[in-house]
Amino acid sequence: MRPGRRGLLALGLAAPSLAPGLARAAWPDRPVRLVVPFGGGGQTDIVSRVTAEALSARLGQPVLADNRPGGNGNLAAETVARAAPDGYTVLVAGGGTTSGLNALLYRNLTYDGMRDFTPVGLFCTTANMLLVHTAIPGQGFAEVAGWIRANPGRFTYASASVGAITHLIMEDLGARLGLEMVHVPYRQSTQAMADLLAGRIHCRALGLPEGEAVRGTPSVRPVALTTPARRPEWPGVPAIAETIPGFEADAYFGLAVPSGAPPEAVQRLSEALNDALRDETVRAAYARVGADAAPPNTPAQFAERCRADAERWAPLIRRLNLTAE
Repeated sequence: MRPGRRGLLALGLAAPSLAPGLARAAWPDRPVRLVVPFGGGGQTDIVSRVTAEALSARLGQPVLADNRPGGNGNLAAETVARAAPDGYTVLVAGGGTTSGLNALLYRNLTYDGMRDFTPVGLFCTTANMLLVHTAIPGQGFAEVAGWIRANPGRFTYASASVGAITHLIMEDLGARLGLEMVHVPYRQSTQAMADLLAGRIHCRALGLPEGEAVRGTPSVRPVALTTPARRPEWPGVPAIAETIPGFEADAYFGLAVPSGAPPEAVQRLSEALNDALRDETVRAAYARVGADAAPPNTPAQFAERCRADAERWAPLIRRLNLTAE
């Protein structure tokens, strides 16, 4: 049995009790390593480094970002799961790693996303948009969906990988609306964008900063946002919820440490993170790259967010029998 498959929705992420009077010991007394699951320069890297800097200022020790891209977050998760459970190695967690979804997608995981981590807290969510090549007619998502329905099997879309949020969004839309589309996974986002701009593929679901980078480009146009409502920075782009009431699909990022980490380390990290989330400078830094700061939250609330993510996407992964390498 693959790790994490049993009891997926139970998600045994151990949220420790953070009693106000808990003794703090001397943690941290040396630098903390923040393991980032994607490469440098992208949205995840930027918000992770903003978080690292904010934590450093509050913990009194350097928090050093360590990029470990690969396997839809698996390499980073494996690195942290194998680390000493002392609180000094922290995972930028989200998506498939701590929700248990990667256990459904990958055959030979060496970590258990539900058992091997203790949650600390959520720090931001990030919206996605659908960017479509102008060869496809229609200004909004409803019109584009009409074209796809009239031309089954002709519409191609890119994603970061099988099971990535950008893949699941499109599969969810296809299932809800009866759309037959062709998925084209890419290892490099730059190549996916180049192919979209050239018309070799028709669509990408992507984060808002990538959309901002090609705003006004004549060969592509944004047709929908995955947020519950329109966003002020993209006022002319409708939310998918205007076509499918209640539709929402964002990515999220939080902090987790290896299971067995000292409660005082979890508490100090949680306190420092929540203090940072109240800081308007930190919130503005997230907003500059299209991320929304989370409200202050608890380890248990972050664990619940992971559970909700599993409940949202696991049935789709199972129904489509998705697997990734």
